[in-house]
Amino acid sequence: MIWKSAYNIIYSLSILWGVASLVFLLISVLPGDPSQMMMGQREQEDLRLIIEKKYGFNHSLSNQYLFYINDLSPISFHSKDKAHFTNIDNHSYSSFLKFEFNNFNILIKTPYLRYSLVQNEKLVSSIIFETLPNTFILAISSLSFALLLGISFGLISAVNQYKFIDHFLSTISVFGMSLPSFFAAIIVAWLFGYILNDYTGLSMTGSLYEVDDYGRGEFINLSNLILPSLTLGIRPLAVIMQLTRNSLLDILNEDYIRTAKAKGLPYSRILFVHALPNSLNPVITSASGWLASMFAGAVFVEYIFGWNGIGKEIVSALNFLDIPLVMGIVLTISACFVFITIFTDLLYYLIDPRIRN
Repeated sequence: MIWKSAYNIIYSLSILWGVASLVFLLISVLPGDPSQMMMGQREQEDLRLIIEKKYGFNHSLSNQYLFYINDLSPISFHSKDKAHFTNIDNHSYSSFLKFEFNNFNILIKTPYLRYSLVQNEKLVSSIIFETLPNTFILAISSLSFALLLGISFGLISAVNQYKFIDHFLSTISVFGMSLPSFFAAIIVAWLFGYILNDYTGLSMTGSLYEVDDYGRGEFINLSNLILPSLTLGIRPLAVIMQLTRNSLLDILNEDYIRTAKAKGLPYSRILFVHALPNSLNPVITSASGWLASMFAGAVFVEYIFGWNGIGKEIVSALNFLDIPLVMGIVLTISACFVFITIFTDLLYYLIDPRIRN
């Protein structure tokens, strides 16, 4: 168990390092000048030099990469020439431990994602902490919706194999799996938020927190969660339905199910106590993968519905070439994916004794 945990940690850090390197390489070849974006319409050369020096744009690409990896790493190296342990943009690290050597120092610290170039020099980590919970709530609600309906429809389809309801649900699931999220978001917002607004009472856009026009301050509007959750949950619902159906059909053909039938147990007890729980292993695997991918898949859904999450934030950052914010969000999504995968492996290890042998 210890060796497996160490391997998972090293493997996860390697993945995050590879993602950070790839994102840095892709961002570095993007067209546009971040210094000019920050200056706006001004053409002051002295101001440009100040901005480039402050944010490190005047360094070579290799040096910028090394500075960036040093920022992200929980273990960073610093020369003793500086009075404080600062980065290329003179930000002081908040460290836990410090080890001093002859010519350099080593810090154990939290990863530093730098400052946003657009949002009034606000820390990228602060922006992520403000928006990530909204995306997490959206992902959890979407997955809950997909699990509830997906397992129910899969159960109905398996019990009525080869009947009309089975063919109908299978056709709907294939359509749901092939429907792109951005297209589904447009259709759902237009249909339920505009055409049927008088009946649903739902708006086309809106976030979890809204400001009251009559001066009562900020409040939570859960109705704005319905349409984006419905849209984001369509594809996992279709996959979970098919997995439940196929797995349940395989379980119903097992010997112990036939033995239970021969003993005269009620079919409902056989179905819900013996068959269904044992058919949910592939569903759990799929659900964990979908939860991780929803953080990335929520980009278009959040942008179309105006949901103030991490997906909408990254679209805005790309429009304004806010490089640190883009890189920070991509790394955060990657980290969420890695951590959820590790947690799922640990859960299987604790639940299934066959894995421990």
